[in-house]
Amino acid sequence: MNRKYFAVVFIYLCFVSAIRADRPNIVIIMSDDMGYSDIGCYGGEIDTPNLNSLADNGLRFTQFYNTGRCCPTRASLLTGLYPHQAGVGWMMTDSGYDGYRGDLNNQCRTIAEVLKPAGYRTYMSGKWHVTKQESAQSEKYNWPLQRGFEKFYGTISGAGSFWDPWSLVRQNTPISCAADPEYRPETYYYTHAITDHAVKFIQDHQKESDEEPFFLYVAYTAAHWPMHALTKDIEKYKGRFDAGFSQLRQERYQRMQKIGLLRSEWMLSSDAEQWDQVKHREWDLRNMEVYAAMVDSMDQGIGNIVAALEETGQLDNTLVMYLQDNGGCAEGLGRTARGGLSNREVAPTLPAMRPEALQTKMIPDQTRDGFPTLMGPGVMAGPDGTYIAYGRGWANVSNTPFREYKHWVHEGGIATPLIAHWPAGIKGKGKLTSQPGHLIDLMATCVDLAEAEYPSKVNGHAIKPLEGKSLRPAFLKQKIQRDALYWEHEGNRAVREGDWKLVAKGPTGDWELYNLRKDRTEQTNLAATYPELTVRLAAKFDEYAKRANVYPLVPYRNNRPNLSNKTNFSLKHGDSLEQSKAPNVVDRDFVAEIVLSKGFQSGVIVSQGGTAHGWSIYLEEGQLRFSSRVRGKLTVVKTDRVLSESETRLKLDYQEDGKVQIFSGLDVILSGDVGSGMKEMPLDPLEVGGDTGGIVGPYSAGFESDGNVVSVKIVLMERK
Repeated sequence: MNRKYFAVVFIYLCFVSAIRADRPNIVIIMSDDMGYSDIGCYGGEIDTPNLNSLADNGLRFTQFYNTGRCCPTRASLLTGLYPHQAGVGWMMTDSGYDGYRGDLNNQCRTIAEVLKPAGYRTYMSGKWHVTKQESAQSEKYNWPLQRGFEKFYGTISGAGSFWDPWSLVRQNTPISCAADPEYRPETYYYTHAITDHAVKFIQDHQKESDEEPFFLYVAYTAAHWPMHALTKDIEKYKGRFDAGFSQLRQERYQRMQKIGLLRSEWMLSSDAEQWDQVKHREWDLRNMEVYAAMVDSMDQGIGNIVAALEETGQLDNTLVMYLQDNGGCAEGLGRTARGGLSNREVAPTLPAMRPEALQTKMIPDQTRDGFPTLMGPGVMAGPDGTYIAYGRGWANVSNTPFREYKHWVHEGGIATPLIAHWPAGIKGKGKLTSQPGHLIDLMATCVDLAEAEYPSKVNGHAIKPLEGKSLRPAFLKQKIQRDALYWEHEGNRAVREGDWKLVAKGPTGDWELYNLRKDRTEQTNLAATYPELTVRLAAKFDEYAKRANVYPLVPYRNNRPNLSNKTNFSLKHGDSLEQSKAPNVVDRDFVAEIVLSKGFQSGVIVSQGGTAHGWSIYLEEGQLRFSSRVRGKLTVVKTDRVLSESETRLKLDYQEDGKVQIFSGLDVILSGDVGSGMKEMPLDPLEVGGDTGGIVGPYSAGFESDGNVVSVKIVLMERK
């Protein structure tokens, strides 16, 4: 009897072992707000030896794509659907349409929900960001444990301090990093915490259920703003970026060609900013040094994860995939002083926080020991109590050689590295594949390799069919068969069919057509040359958009009841109005009466909006400028006339057809036509004396004023 029993057990274990050997563990690692060329094996100068090693012993995709923004990317990665199909077409806001609910819906399944019934254990460490229920008091229906994960440590929201992250959760319990009984490092740093918990999940898996495969999702927040890193990692990069934007882009471009990532005929896109015009050079260098340190720290963590797989004997049959959630980020958050504060006081000026108190803000008001959070030029990024983004110039470097950034669906916004490492399952080492791929393919790959069943219905809800294709053929040096790939974010739209890509800025922007085989950097628009192809691809996008919950475009912007009804605004230097409280300048004339301090010669006077839509008035060496952006197109009206010291009262007359005049007294001192008025409500704030969000003009983010804006009065006219 005992012999028969042990024989049965032996046969069963052999059977389980055979199944286990055929089905790999799957580890997906994603970083945040990084550009295509930042890591070493994709042309960057930042030290990433562990990612480089995975690439040298695995496969690199040269034309892989994300969605251009953090939360839509996460929704798409987790579900294998386009983001609107999963309910996350924009941010964590419910705009009243199925594609824009700001929450994963019940017509999708996560990778964890599909792999768990197939016998996989499921773990996650890091950033979730696919639900509007982010606070400690929130409903948890869309938190990781409710969407298929067995173990979770991380943040539910999209951003926050690396020293004191908000919405920090273990399993389903909100926690303070300063009073966590299970994790008490000498110095808390969120990147390290994500790594340490991922490593622990791997180690515990071996002890608890080594006979079963596992799925691990590691979602780092590096290198999303704020620029926070450890001193030892920052010091390593001192002087590394002193050559400035253009030189570093040229060096990356050359390395990328040498690696084989770029064809020689693909031109380097234009520089976004000029290094010789940077006013706060040491500060901007520090921002990039901290950014590099953040990437370096993440790479160290990835090395620890790989080491844990190796130490537990699981590396050979584990598929590790690394990618990024969007392109480099040109947002200017924190690049001007916050509330006039730019220098750290010697002693704390605010009450200390209790260790067990939860951090409740994306941008903390203070450090836990009572120092206010500082922003702006001169505040050296890195330590706790600072909150700064690295800016458009460095984002342009990160996105070498491409155009545009996070938010857009030109290549700079959506191109990502994808490194796939799986010794037991990938043919060849250190190879490149130029087959296009997309986040939607990750679920399909997991389902394929896990031999899982993707459901058609769950709890009475029909589940949308997968959109992606398994990457297994690429692992085996075979062709992936697909029709087309699609994108939409904030009205920016694109479709790629074979080598052809049709792309547009904004919901009413003109279509541009590029042959990516000849012109991956999108320099030569062929829409007029191939009008029939342009029309056919546009119709193809329209068909996709109708079936995938993309329409109506940008409902969160066009929902006018959420915007201010005021027509008169009285403001002063330092004032800022978020979109919902700012002047609704869509399709209307307005005037702005401005009073400046004497001697004002340089800097932004007033700005509203950012890199998609907006307007600003600014001075360069005493010369007045008016800038306008409509659907991303920048137009600047200039004058060579220098304001006299006594000319402190100005009046802007802005017409909805795009005609602009600025008066000093009765004299017209600037006049021009920007082509069109605002067709969409600017998303970024209205600011007096600065432009810290997405910037409107051709100046650097946070273009600091050398004077004071005493007052600005804006009056909106009735729509015609």
